[in-house]
Amino acid sequence: MEIGEGLVLREKQKRKFLEICEDSRSLLQELNQDLLERVLSWLPTSTFLRLTSVCKKWKSVADSATFRLACSQVPFRDPWFFMVDSDPHLSQHPVVFDSAEKNWKKLNPLPLVHPKKNQETCSNSIPVAASGGLICFHSTNGDFTVSNPVTGSTRLLPALNSISQQPILSISMAANSERFKLVLILDQLPNLSFKMYNSYTDLWEEEISLNQKINNSVQAEKNDDHSQYFLTSGNVVSADMQRSPFRQYSAALTVENGDEILYFLSSSGTVVSCNLTHKLFFEYPRLLPVFSEFSIDIVECGGQMYVVLLSEFFESASLRVWKWDENMHAWQQIAAMPPASSHKFYGKKVDINCSGAGDEMLVCLYSAEVCSYVMCNLVRNEWIELPQCYTEDDKTREFVCAFSFEPRIEADI
Repeated sequence: MEIGEGLVLREKQKRKFLEICEDSRSLLQELNQDLLERVLSWLPTSTFLRLTSVCKKWKSVADSATFRLACSQVPFRDPWFFMVDSDPHLSQHPVVFDSAEKNWKKLNPLPLVHPKKNQETCSNSIPVAASGGLICFHSTNGDFTVSNPVTGSTRLLPALNSISQQPILSISMAANSERFKLVLILDQLPNLSFKMYNSYTDLWEEEISLNQKINNSVQAEKNDDHSQYFLTSGNVVSADMQRSPFRQYSAALTVENGDEILYFLSSSGTVVSCNLTHKLFFEYPRLLPVFSEFSIDIVECGGQMYVVLLSEFFESASLRVWKWDENMHAWQQIAAMPPASSHKFYGKKVDINCSGAGDEMLVCLYSAEVCSYVMCNLVRNEWIELPQCYTEDDKTREFVCAFSFEPRIEADI
């Protein structure tokens, strides 16, 4: 299609959209305010934000307390993925991938500024966790800031002076429409503890120690250095762990049988499970030997924890998804990228970072030689590569990882 024809087509599509908006506005203007808010609350967030530019009345709805209540009763929003750019200078221009419309969207810069400190933390802050409609940022000076990327509202959390000497191993977040909490796993194995922030009280709770849980059947496997290998088609394959600094606090928070479980990766690449309810932790057997080289991440999808592993063998690369089988006390493969797609990552020293939402996860594969984003449906084992994202001057943006969140106007901080 010629450029001129493309412009004409876009102009026609724009006129058609405005005509639809005008017709819709005429119909909705006849509705009473309560019914109007209920109807608008079910629109996809992207659609609602576009329509608010059409009518002043609709724009005022966004600030209505009853409209926010109606939005909170919508059980699920198709997720957006907040992308983290490899170039820190571009962090001032945030981008999300809209999973509903299958396209990239630019967000307004997030005002990560605290007036009392009279300093801007956006330039030295990175996202570390997300849940519901919120994202948590962590700065180099130790501050935590929580933001709603859709509305731009932010909140600086109280300082953590009492644990400034203890290393943070992982950071996770849980949020609903009314409140959120942040969970930190502290210290080093086997001396783990956790500390929790509660937005309702605006306080950090007391630090709680975690005791190690010993599973004899699993421990026997862990003591055998050659018992846990990467298996594919009956062949034993051994494949140093690579982790991106942008995902050094990566964690997955789930609720299983009423217990709150937090999963994170140890420095050696093992998966550690922390039962916050019973104050216990457990270290799973390795997927690959300690001397092997691989890239690994954990992700929560649909309330379950999965391990995503990229390794190389037989002059090819393999990207597979694993889940722990409690009955068999072993890792079971549940999905794999087609070999024809994963082969291009061979020899590229690729780091993988994953973000999940429902049955899907977004896998970012990044190195000095390659940058790719793939959406995987774990139920259907479908893998779809996303298009590249470009700046206004047509330069390719390279993202190293993503954080999934639901675009919720009503998400309160």
